[in-house]
Amino acid sequence: MQAVLDQPGIAVSALYDPDPGALLEAQKLAPQARALPSMAALLEQKLDGLVIATPSALHAEQSLAALERGLPVFCQKPLARNAHEVERVIRCAEARDLSLGLDLSYRNTAAVQELRKLLRQGALGRVFGANLVFHNAYGPDKSWFYDPKQAGGGALMDLGIHLVDLLLWLLDFPKVTNVTGALFMGGQPLTDRAAQVEDYAAAQLQLANGVAAQLACSWRLHAGCDCVIEVSLYGTEGGVSLKNRRGSFYDFTAEAFSGTATRVLAEPPDAWGGRSLLAWAQGLARSKRFDPEARRYLDVAHTLDRIYQAGTLEGPACTS
Repeated sequence: MQAVLDQPGIAVSALYDPDPGALLEAQKLAPQARALPSMAALLEQKLDGLVIATPSALHAEQSLAALERGLPVFCQKPLARNAHEVERVIRCAEARDLSLGLDLSYRNTAAVQELRKLLRQGALGRVFGANLVFHNAYGPDKSWFYDPKQAGGGALMDLGIHLVDLLLWLLDFPKVTNVTGALFMGGQPLTDRAAQVEDYAAAQLQLANGVAAQLACSWRLHAGCDCVIEVSLYGTEGGVSLKNRRGSFYDFTAEAFSGTATRVLAEPPDAWGGRSLLAWAQGLARSKRFDPEARRYLDVAHTLDRIYQAGTLEGPACTS
């Protein structure tokens, strides 16, 4: 919200949060905004769009309520807890012809943009391998993240969604043909997703374009630093990698590889934190219409569902 407020021509006009403390903090950033008593009251306001940053279980219904009132929506990830819920939201946005944005924020880092540029140029040749990692040595500080009904999943839903999205987005969304996975809670295999969320997830994805990808994400891992984030892709003519610096959640370096040689593509600083929301808000000035690219959110949701099915002890690997 601060990133949006820093831009001319964009204003936060109304706020609602059931947590009085959170609402107070938001009002400090936007003192001119009206604090409202309910979501219904918020939807009655004359708004250009609605930003949703609530527990995951609320995302789908709140998005649908706003879209049905004719409001474009920007939602914190995940758009919903599973592919079925995601599809409902996308269908509603498309039927109403309204903009639907999702905070897949790492797409907008300078480092990832440099990786995408080289891939578009074909500089890697035929890409065949990918390695994706997101380990958080702490884990969320809000209790709802650990409630399966409210969160829909654990570390995979929270962090792995970014890895799956970056893999598919960088490669122009090839079909995922095979998925294997493993989910753990407290070092033990996860057996009941209705009772627990995973704090460690690992998966192997085979893509229709021939890429074999390995993915791992976690909360509270003994990582030796605050976090470890890496997205690396390897091809017949070279490789590229995004890595966080010195355990930072915010500072990234992008590099290109050729044999034993390394070339730096992007380095900190890069103020990317609010870039996704800002791009969506600015886009509303040009058009509030549905962007067909939003259908790709469903590809990510389906892939997450398949990892969850493959990763629980009662769920076999998914193949199509």
